[in-house]
Amino acid sequence: MTNHRLAFSKSDTAKFISHLDLMRTFQRAFLRAGIAIKHTEGFNPHAFVSLPLPLPVGFSSSCEVLDFQLVGPDALEDVPARMNAVLPAGIQVHRCYEALRPVKELAYVNYIVTLEYEAGAPFGADTAIRELLSRESLVMDKRSKKAKGGFTQVDLIPLIARASIEERRDTVALDLILQAQNPGLNPELILAAIRRELPDAAPDFATFHRRSLLDRSLQLWE
Repeated sequence: MTNHRLAFSKSDTAKFISHLDLMRTFQRAFLRAGIAIKHTEGFNPHAFVSLPLPLPVGFSSSCEVLDFQLVGPDALEDVPARMNAVLPAGIQVHRCYEALRPVKELAYVNYIVTLEYEAGAPFGADTAIRELLSRESLVMDKRSKKAKGGFTQVDLIPLIARASIEERRDTVALDLILQAQNPGLNPELILAAIRRELPDAAPDFATFHRRSLLDRSLQLWE
């Protein structure tokens, strides 16, 4: 059976929907839209949907994907409008297509991290952050369910493919391309490193946006 994929965005208040709740949201949306998809087998079957790269709570995104399998005669081009009619505000399906590329080819993620300062960006913050992310090594503690103490150490630098830093009037914008999986790098760890290593450049607030999914050649994965 052919695998299918939805490309969708997640913004506004929808960015606070957790991974499991988002799965349930899409399962109900397929049902409400009258779109027949593959279900798991067993005594209590449920719609089979998969989010290959779960988005952390509080992150917005314009490049999320959901994998599933159509089992009815529905045309792929009709699926987005039917889904958008029943999905909550902040979640919008842009495209439905055959999932030809395997998830293992998803290698990098492009994030935009915006650091906000109530009193304006500190002088030289962009330079200091650029130098921090240019170090040969930057080891941080990362939460791990497998580690005995609940944390493991990870060197961030090998997981950063590119980093562009731009200072604006009240913000510093980080355009980051980070390793996606095995292991993936959550940009919140980079923020934690800035707070630890550069306290003068620590922001009052930060926002995270996932802009694109990339393959090993840094080309769009979809």
